[in-house]
Amino acid sequence: MADSDTDARIKALEQQVQMLSAKLGQVAETQTAAKKEMTMSPEVSKRANTFFDAIKDVEFYGDLNLSVDSSTKGLKKSYPNGTAPVGNVGWQPDISTNISYVGVRGSHALDENTKVVYQLETQLDISATAGTGASTSAQSDQVKGALTSRNSYLGIANSTWGAFKVGKTDAPYKSSTSRMNPFSGMIGDYSAIMGNTGGDNRVEFGTRLDHALWYESPNINGFRVNALVSPGQNRGFENNIQASGESDCTGGNVPGSGGNGTIVDCSDGSYGSAYSASVSYEKGPLYLVGAYELHQRVNRSGDQGGDVNDVGNEYAYKVGAQYTFPTKTTVSAIFEAMRRNIPAYLIEQNERSRNGSWLAVTQELSEKDSVSLGWAHAGKTPGDPGQHNTPVLGVLGTPNANNAANMYTLAYKRQVDKQFSWYANYAATINSAYAHYDLGAGGRGVTTDCHDGNSVANGAPNCYAGGHLQGISLGMNYKF
Repeated sequence: MADSDTDARIKALEQQVQMLSAKLGQVAETQTAAKKEMTMSPEVSKRANTFFDAIKDVEFYGDLNLSVDSSTKGLKKSYPNGTAPVGNVGWQPDISTNISYVGVRGSHALDENTKVVYQLETQLDISATAGTGASTSAQSDQVKGALTSRNSYLGIANSTWGAFKVGKTDAPYKSSTSRMNPFSGMIGDYSAIMGNTGGDNRVEFGTRLDHALWYESPNINGFRVNALVSPGQNRGFENNIQASGESDCTGGNVPGSGGNGTIVDCSDGSYGSAYSASVSYEKGPLYLVGAYELHQRVNRSGDQGGDVNDVGNEYAYKVGAQYTFPTKTTVSAIFEAMRRNIPAYLIEQNERSRNGSWLAVTQELSEKDSVSLGWAHAGKTPGDPGQHNTPVLGVLGTPNANNAANMYTLAYKRQVDKQFSWYANYAATINSAYAHYDLGAGGRGVTTDCHDGNSVANGAPNCYAGGHLQGISLGMNYKF
């Protein structure tokens, strides 16, 4: 009797459990249906699809490059005219951020062959705090660590006819030979001389051009053509004010950076419209390139006391070749000519017209190890405005000044894996008596130049020509 009662109770309990499970299942199905209805509503579904379509071709990328260095300006303790550099101009250690950046780029397909392309790229000041530039050799209102401070654009690309883009970018003149510079971001980067007309830290013909429109052709049997125009946007007839919408004078530096202390406008290299183009051919181990760039009505009236006639076109052209031999030896060579058109009576201060050359050899030692050797030469110019330790004859400058220079660079690189590498290098810039070319111009966070340690309050730093600059560096690079 007891067993029968127990069995009945167990069966009743099982029925109750089954009924409860059924009710719970009904509740779960109701909740799932409600969520599905909410998620798959037309409005929500449309928003979700739009979001995922927008980000499906987005790429986040970056390049982190830091080094520990030591360099010397290589100046004499005193000079024949009685002047002497102020402060420490000998060996000084530093930690440098070298062409580091992060960016976002992507595309959106319009049809089978056409797509919208975009890129937003920002410089990273990893070893220093980002801000406006105010070094002893250059002053700038640009915050290079700000959003989209580097190559950024929006454009249309087609697999048949190429791409049109609008924004700011490295000019074709610059990018066309960047592969021939194995020391990019290192001490001894070829930008210290190549494309650098006056030896300053501004590389006039190796730069990024703002407010620009450019075309990039597809690869047609090995040939490529790139062309860019950057309108001047300058309301000043002599380009002596800032371009509309810009924080700096075109070409770099804030207003008032000219050689004449009374000049408060853009008289230290500001220009109007710029045009840049390159044609390249690549087949197997051979790469050939030719490039041209024009800066219209460059204002350098600050060089000679504000002479209004010191405004003229500046242009440059170069040809280059690169070949990789079966021995895994890559040889790169460039010849470059830069010219400034100004009245004949100003020729004695013209330090912008010169020739230059570059030769680099990279030898792969193994799949991971390589060694590179480079030599850059800056030829003499027709004249020279003079520096603090060099005489100036009369008002116009010095004719036939000995302002040639040579830079030598040696680097070893170890590619640990696809993304991480480390390097060690040495570089020296040997300036003639009137020359003042640097180390590190055009790509490094810390440069070694011709200026002494005098403060702005005491009359600003002096530039001493003829320095034999040297530097050593140990760095690491991570790309993602």
